[in-house]
Amino acid sequence: MGNSVSELQVNIQMVDLQRQYHRIQNEIDAALLATVEKGQFINGPEVKSFAGKLADYLDVPYVIPCANGTDALQIALMALTLKPGDEVIVPAFCYVAAAEVVALLGLTPVWADVDPDTFMVTADTLAKACSSRTKAIVVAHLFGQCCDMDSILSFASRQNLYVIEDNAQSMGAVYRFPGGQTRMAGTMGVIGTTSFFPSKPLACYGDGGAMFTHDQQLANTLRMIANHGQQSKYHHQRVGCNSRLDSIQAAVLEVKLSHLDEFNKARQKVADRYDEGFKRCKGIKVPQRTASSTHVFHQYTLQVNNGKRDALQQFLKRRNIPSMVYYPLPLNEQHAFRQAFRPVEKLEVASQLCKTVLSLPIHTEMREDEIQYIIQQVNAFFESDGLQAGCE
Repeated sequence: MGNSVSELQVNIQMVDLQRQYHRIQNEIDAALLATVEKGQFINGPEVKSFAGKLADYLDVPYVIPCANGTDALQIALMALTLKPGDEVIVPAFCYVAAAEVVALLGLTPVWADVDPDTFMVTADTLAKACSSRTKAIVVAHLFGQCCDMDSILSFASRQNLYVIEDNAQSMGAVYRFPGGQTRMAGTMGVIGTTSFFPSKPLACYGDGGAMFTHDQQLANTLRMIANHGQQSKYHHQRVGCNSRLDSIQAAVLEVKLSHLDEFNKARQKVADRYDEGFKRCKGIKVPQRTASSTHVFHQYTLQVNNGKRDALQQFLKRRNIPSMVYYPLPLNEQHAFRQAFRPVEKLEVASQLCKTVLSLPIHTEMREDEIQYIIQQVNAFFESDGLQAGCE
């Protein structure tokens, strides 16, 4: 290997934004300088330019930028004809944002279990959570690939439900319908949302988010809500909020959008190396890639067998290899949601995943020697004396 172990231990990160910046520094610096020189920091031309280019990339007519991904979910729900007490199904195994905004708006979050291999909701798990009070579904395209949108959209259509896509983790993934038609992640439901948090596949250097839709009237409503509920200055048609993507972040995002496919391919190569390196290890299960979606690997998430997840994480930590548990508790077990909402079936898969998942470092700038070192150390853990789940 080209670097010593000590050097590798210092350099390995879950996401290395510094190295990525150095690779595209000239483009980023030029975009930032141009924005600062213009002095139009709120709703400047960079915001409109980025929104237009993202719409072209996603092949969707309307992109409405906003301040962050949580705001995007809240504004999306505010734009629909929902009433207090209406139920919205959200994945039990997911980040809290969707459930949080459902509750904040006086709606009722209802938990859906997830598939044990893809970690995402399915039409079947959604059906088990559905009732006569259900009005909408939030589906999260988790860790870099799409849910089975063909069956989910069919189920939602039969039940007359809105589908909102949380696409914070899978920007650039492509879904293929059974007939061969393809659509970009985030563009299949009534509204798609995303986050531009710095670690996301398409990321800025602060907070940012956006919403996508094919419906012009809905786009107008989303835009109005995000701008204090006003269509024209000081004339407010409805109660809204103040949620803006600033011009500096838009400038960064426009540069990064031009590299998005390249960045996604880089993470896919890291995932391929991990898959190959772990193929004989019986102690773990590598991420399943669905046949209907490309996978952009926002996270590379293992399932660790035989209750060894925490021990593996500590073993890697001692070797200065970072790892993360996404997510340590299902939403139904979070203190904030324990008492408020309609109980559903036992969420056994979500609960089990929270005990077994472990995400390894994966980012656009990983070197081969770093990847190989991580593979060696994971395999070494399972080859250690006293562990029953070893590597062949």
